[in-house]
Amino acid sequence: MFPSTGWLMTLIVLTGALTRCQLACDVSTDGNMVTCKGRGLVGVPQNLSENLEYLDLSYNVISEIEADDFLRYPKLQILNLSYNNISYIENGTFQYNLFIRNLSLFNNSLMEIPHSSLENLRYLQILDLSNNFYERATLEDVFSSLVNLKDLSVGGPLISNILKDDFASMENISLIRFALKSKSSLDYYEPGAFSFLNMQNLWLDVAIDKNATLLGDMLKDLTNKSLNSLRFRNLFELSYYVGIEDIFSHLPYIGLRHLVFYRGKFNENLLRLVLQNVQRALIKNLYLISIDFARSPNAKKSEVTINNLYLDNLLIQDVTNPDILRFDWTFTWFNKVTNLSIINVNFNFVPCDAWGQMTNVVKLDISDNRLLATYLFNLLCKDNILPNIEIFNASNNIMRSLKTISLLTAQWPKLTYLDLRSNNLGSLNESCVWTSSLKVLILRDNLLKYEVFQCLPTTVEYLDLSNSHLDRLNMNYFDMATSLTQLILSNNKIKFITSSWNSPNLQVLALEGNSFGVIDKGSFQDLPQLKLLTAGNNPYHCTCDLYAFFTDTLKVGSLVLDDWPDYYYCFHPPHLLDTRIEYFQPGLLECNVGLVVAISVSVTAFVVIVCMLLCWRYDAPWYIRTTCQIIQMKYRSQKSDQSRIYDYHAFISYSYSDADWVRGVLLPHLENSNPPYKVCIHERDFQPGKWIIDNIIENIENSHKIIFILSHNFVNSEWCNYELYFAHQRAIGHAFEDVILVVKESVSMEDLPKRFHRLRKILRTKTYLEWPVEENRQPFFWVQLKSILGKGDSSLVGKESLSLVNDAIVGQESNSEEMVLSTEDSNVNSAENQT
Repeated sequence: MFPSTGWLMTLIVLTGALTRCQLACDVSTDGNMVTCKGRGLVGVPQNLSENLEYLDLSYNVISEIEADDFLRYPKLQILNLSYNNISYIENGTFQYNLFIRNLSLFNNSLMEIPHSSLENLRYLQILDLSNNFYERATLEDVFSSLVNLKDLSVGGPLISNILKDDFASMENISLIRFALKSKSSLDYYEPGAFSFLNMQNLWLDVAIDKNATLLGDMLKDLTNKSLNSLRFRNLFELSYYVGIEDIFSHLPYIGLRHLVFYRGKFNENLLRLVLQNVQRALIKNLYLISIDFARSPNAKKSEVTINNLYLDNLLIQDVTNPDILRFDWTFTWFNKVTNLSIINVNFNFVPCDAWGQMTNVVKLDISDNRLLATYLFNLLCKDNILPNIEIFNASNNIMRSLKTISLLTAQWPKLTYLDLRSNNLGSLNESCVWTSSLKVLILRDNLLKYEVFQCLPTTVEYLDLSNSHLDRLNMNYFDMATSLTQLILSNNKIKFITSSWNSPNLQVLALEGNSFGVIDKGSFQDLPQLKLLTAGNNPYHCTCDLYAFFTDTLKVGSLVLDDWPDYYYCFHPPHLLDTRIEYFQPGLLECNVGLVVAISVSVTAFVVIVCMLLCWRYDAPWYIRTTCQIIQMKYRSQKSDQSRIYDYHAFISYSYSDADWVRGVLLPHLENSNPPYKVCIHERDFQPGKWIIDNIIENIENSHKIIFILSHNFVNSEWCNYELYFAHQRAIGHAFEDVILVVKESVSMEDLPKRFHRLRKILRTKTYLEWPVEENRQPFFWVQLKSILGKGDSSLVGKESLSLVNDAIVGQESNSEEMVLSTEDSNVNSAENQT
């Protein structure tokens, strides 16, 4: 067995070290910034620098804050206590932290707003008290003294009522943002509550499922105020609005520029009310993000047309139902929009009449949808001219035909930027006609083939074909694309760069991450304007040839080979672009193969020597050999016949001179183990009065294993040789796996008398166990021995073993045994010789 106390101490030490690692905070070099996020802290650490300015204690398990917790940190400016379990803050907690500018208590368990702790925070600019468990959002007079406050968040899941005087103390405080959270469905809003607020951005996480008319009172209190943005989160959280009252009727009377609806349930009735009021308001940007849109069961086509929605930006994003695009069966709400973004809405086709309603669009983004090119543009559509569009983003769709895109955009006279990344374009053999205004084309992350070049526009100045499996270039295209200044070909499969690449205005060329190993001297000589070349991470055969090439022929402002063994940068100011590269030095290992081999061999030899020394120092071979033996023994024990029931687990044969070691060391470990082993030794277990030879034969036959304690005394004992003989006779009918040799003392073959030919054979053919003198190895010895013996007998637990015969009797018996054996030696020897 292993020493239990040693393993226990090791476990305690490791556990302590692990705990310290988990609790350690990240501290900046000067000690002014400390992050203890998610370290399982139950209190505020007190061993930080007195110059501490930033402290993050979020995501811990702090439950209360005492008055002197931050006494040591008078210079503290930013304190994050969010995502804890703080339910109590002692009065005057921050009286020594007068310079706090940012304080977050978001998502805790506060039962009331800690007004008294905020009294001295004159420099406070950002305060987040939201998502706590207080039931009233009333801000007391202390807030009127926070004259520098710019961002305030209050409320939580238990706020059911908003009263008129809740925010009266904020009347003279000019906020950049005010955020309020209430319960899932607000019960009551007292008119006039928001009239005291003076802010630029109002964020309301307030649901009005059961009392939709409360929204009208809120918006009425905001009339004649100037707001940059109004954001609703989960306005209708659990149900759709089915009322007939216009709850947004006061929206046009608010000086508002950005209106945001984030999450919540929408139907065409609610959306129509929003759009009707937005087109009468000063709102210029409308955002519908992650809303749950559904059609009303009894929806009817409205007689009110929404065709005067003058918006700079209309964003519809992350809406799972594409019916939102045609909620009123027309697309008229798009016709006055300048920048239209329909992102991740899962629509897969565009009706012809939609194009006719987007004549004022300057930027169109339909990325992250499921559009095929043929569904994006129907060849039968006539009203597909977008006279004002300049930017078109159709990335991250499933389009395959580049020709269809060219036909769609051919009559867009102002289109300059086209983003088609992450589609399936470029694998078809097509010819295309593009608008002459196109300057930027992005086709990265597609499936481009050689034939794609006949479908590329020749007017572009920027062309990105990176990461698209392109394996070769069509140089004829570059002869026609004379306006090209930037070409990105990174991370393709281009195998070679042909000579005479003619592109007179090309200034930036990216070729890194391809498959070519040689650059011809004539490859770039017709690129007179080239300023930046990136060509790293290619399998170059020998950079020495490239060195001659770059220094003799290439004239570039910046050469970047950033993934070579020694990376080279050759910079030249714009007025020196006509000079040749002045510095390009390949590394010492670039072309000296012999040196590379020598270094590799030396490093390998050094590593091998170090490993050998470590193995020798820590006895690794012994432990490996021992482990292998244990595995082999377990395998053999599983294969052995377990059907027969034996009286003993093992019979031990040993010299009388080794009896003290057997009785004092071997037997206690075997018979006191759990479960114990039943062992047979002649001093204790031979039957009195029976002939000794019969005792030996009978007990060997009734034992599962025979253990021989091999030592010099064993070799010199004739009697031990007889026991070995009988074990050998038993092995004829069983196997040598039944025989276990325990080498107590090192015995060489030369030390064995010739008559011990059986022992010689066993030592040569069978793995034996060595008794280690070192105490640290002895546990492995017992593991090996018990692995061979198999499991002990649990039925023996608690039973007392027979006492060993006392020394006097043993002495008498041993003398009588020697007398009997002296008469039997000749018979045994003659029997052995006959065998």
